[in-house]
Amino acid sequence: MAWIYLIGAGILEVVWSYAMKQSHGFTRFGPTAIMIVGMIASFWLLAVAMRTLPLGTAYPVWTGIGAVGAFVLGVWVLGEQLTLTRAAAAVLILAGLVLMRVGSTE
Repeated sequence: MAWIYLIGAGILEVVWSYAMKQSHGFTRFGPTAIMIVGMIASFWLLAVAMRTLPLGTAYPVWTGIGAVGAFVLGVWVLGEQLTLTRAAAAVLILAGLVLMRVGSTE
């Protein structure tokens, strides 16, 4: 169950980072409110997951999901540049996430 919480926390990290971008420097109320709620929920789920998972596993996975998710959202939704180097970096992060899961005893 801890892994489900952790994945949910990572997805919410993508949500709040996208909402932060859409807030235009906190000048738009809706996206700013979504960002704040998303942050609180993401941190809460991360904390719940870390009741079971070690810090050295949970935190890198959480940030990795957020990093790759924000990258994909930026490319697909915001039209950010997709280069071979950026795609390779995302693949390497994903490989690290898989290795964290495989190497975990939980």
